[in-house]
Amino acid sequence: MTNLTNQPLQKLKIFSLRGIQMRTFHISWLTFFVCFFGWFGLAPLMPTIRADLGLSKAQVGNTIIAAVSATIFARLLIGKLCDSWGPRKTYTTLLVVGAFPVMLVGLAHTYETFLLFRLAIGVIGASFVITQFHTSVMFGDKVKGTANAVAGGWGNLGGGVTNMLMPVIFAVIVGFGYTAAQAWRYAMVFPGAMLLVMAYIYYNYTKDTPQGNYNEINYQKKAATKTDWRILADWRVWSLALAYAVCFGMEITFDGVAALHFTDNFNLSQGSAGFWAGIFGFMNLFARAIGGIAADKVNTKYGMRGKGILLAGLLTLEGIGIILFSYAGSLEMAIISMLGFALFLKMANGTTYAITPFINEKNVGMVSGIVGAGGNVGGMLFGFLFKSESITYVEAFQYIGYVVIAVAGIVLVTRFRASGFPASGSGLSGNEPIATGGGLSSPELVALEQ
Repeated sequence: MTNLTNQPLQKLKIFSLRGIQMRTFHISWLTFFVCFFGWFGLAPLMPTIRADLGLSKAQVGNTIIAAVSATIFARLLIGKLCDSWGPRKTYTTLLVVGAFPVMLVGLAHTYETFLLFRLAIGVIGASFVITQFHTSVMFGDKVKGTANAVAGGWGNLGGGVTNMLMPVIFAVIVGFGYTAAQAWRYAMVFPGAMLLVMAYIYYNYTKDTPQGNYNEINYQKKAATKTDWRILADWRVWSLALAYAVCFGMEITFDGVAALHFTDNFNLSQGSAGFWAGIFGFMNLFARAIGGIAADKVNTKYGMRGKGILLAGLLTLEGIGIILFSYAGSLEMAIISMLGFALFLKMANGTTYAITPFINEKNVGMVSGIVGAGGNVGGMLFGFLFKSESITYVEAFQYIGYVVIAVAGIVLVTRFRASGFPASGSGLSGNEPIATGGGLSSPELVALEQ
């Protein structure tokens, strides 16, 4: 009889810690949560850092771009290491390597050194790849999608908590008599130390697979299958990449600039700005999962075409919300419009990846990699708007809102269908409902997701 305790779970028992699968699930999302403290721990402290280092608007923008662009390249490497080293060793190594620039960024006293530290810290963003890879290994197809949505959403919640908590840590240090210039430097020791703690926990309390670590089960890396490069001519793939660029790309951009926007435009203190910026991240607790669930419901009746229309609608509402946010003349209206576009943005994240696995099921890894890269590239390109000396943050948000709506139009006219290649243009009608099973087809897919 098969020993079910060393097999992927077919049910997500969210409040359970029994078994290596559930223990790994909880440690993995918690580790991803902590990684946000390192990756975006500087963002809510930027008002102080900007004044301390004398940074111009363009220089602040460059640091935002550096943090996002470094992640793009790191994720390409991390995906391969997960398959060869195993997720346990890969995550441990990333945490240890990433902890040092986080703790040592306080040594930066010039723009150039701060930029280099920010670039190095950006590699921590690759943590999402390992979280999704490891979660996929631990769960069967029927629950894999749900497990990844919860792990990703709860981990992303760290972005909100970071914006709220780092200004508090900063204020406590100032309360002990340190100057603001000293306090932001000492504050960053905290997330660095947390990364090292999680490295110890991850190495000692998780396994690569339900059966054991790679070295214990004589794991052999699967032979690479031949990639069908016709994927690059499939417009549906690029349509989804554009969609992810304006939803996830906007999310990581907003994480980096929200605190500065609230302090500069509404005269909030650093702590208050961090709190309201944190509310944006808290929407990850449920919104991304709602997007995936809604897509599955639409799929049962309207198929892939229905999911495409849903995604276009969500992006349209996101774009309108961003434009309203940019025109907000009071803090109250800014918060209300922010919550609105945050809901639709994060739902669009989930809906995008409810479509992606089924575009070409023979090459899911490459399709997912292209779409996921779109998110990071979008964040990087949006960063150039916020570094420009000729436009304000308010104008940058307006431009982004219009871009999001334009992309929604592109998604709307893209005719999605499951698997294969479209005959020409944007594809065939693709109205056939398909059974998603709530899961993704392979660990490689989710490893490349972002």
